[in-house]
Amino acid sequence: MNWTDWKAVEGDGLDNFDEILYQKKTHTELGGGIARITLNKPEKMNTLTLDTVDEMFRAFYDANHDPLIGVIVVAAAGKHFGAGGDVDWERWGLREAFYNRYPHNRLMRMSRKPIIAQVQGYCIAGHNHMAYCCDFTIAADNAIFGQAGPKVSSPADGFFVPYLTKVVGAKKAREMWMLCRKYPAQEAREMGLVNTVVPLDQLEAEVDQWCEEMLEKSPGCLEVLKASFDQEMDGYKESCINSGSMYPDWFDMPEGKEGGEAFVNKRRPKFWDIRKREAQMREELMAEYEAEIAGTD
Repeated sequence: MNWTDWKAVEGDGLDNFDEILYQKKTHTELGGGIARITLNKPEKMNTLTLDTVDEMFRAFYDANHDPLIGVIVVAAAGKHFGAGGDVDWERWGLREAFYNRYPHNRLMRMSRKPIIAQVQGYCIAGHNHMAYCCDFTIAADNAIFGQAGPKVSSPADGFFVPYLTKVVGAKKAREMWMLCRKYPAQEAREMGLVNTVVPLDQLEAEVDQWCEEMLEKSPGCLEVLKASFDQEMDGYKESCINSGSMYPDWFDMPEGKEGGEAFVNKRRPKFWDIRKREAQMREELMAEYEAEIAGTD
């Protein structure tokens, strides 16, 4: 057993969610951890509202600012990943706010950490384009993907519509959005919509395996790569490192040096030991700052 048990995140307003579950666990050998955001309305097929997205935002913010978290998993309770926006909620005139002012897909784009969508059952409409905007999608063999907008006169626009062309190609993307066909897991894998398909009872173990593989890698490098891929979505070509936007002095930083030194010395890199030291330093600096502020009161 290489993982600790899942533990609910507490404090800072992260333990009073109504529509999601937010948990973390740590790899006992590597030292890094993963965060899991679970949509938690199985009785309504995990349909989305502004409240759902607001809670997801708070969890994503915490996971992205935790130096010991290397991967974020988006999962769902019950039989299905989800069926898009909550129709009862949308009819009260809040659809504009949900899809345009506060799109849930932006959470995938804003995240510094790689994201895995863990999908079972129906993955339709807003849940489908949320999943394909994640860095990876791992599906159970009972998963079914598709869009539904034109069937219910619910148009969608924005980056997430044409972005599907980069995932499955222009013809298949238009087919999915315009014809509203449903695609079982194996067909979705063949068209590039998901990375891999496993039996339902092996889904969580498969996600753990992918997370473990990423935790073995430099977390800073993965952050740069994710930002580079995400920039390409918007047509940006500037280097994330050379532009100074993320790690302008990467190769002089401890993590930047560790990979090469470990390779030369034929040992496993200790990336998460570095992150732990950095996290401890931040806590000590924050404690000194709070003590200084308290002394001036």
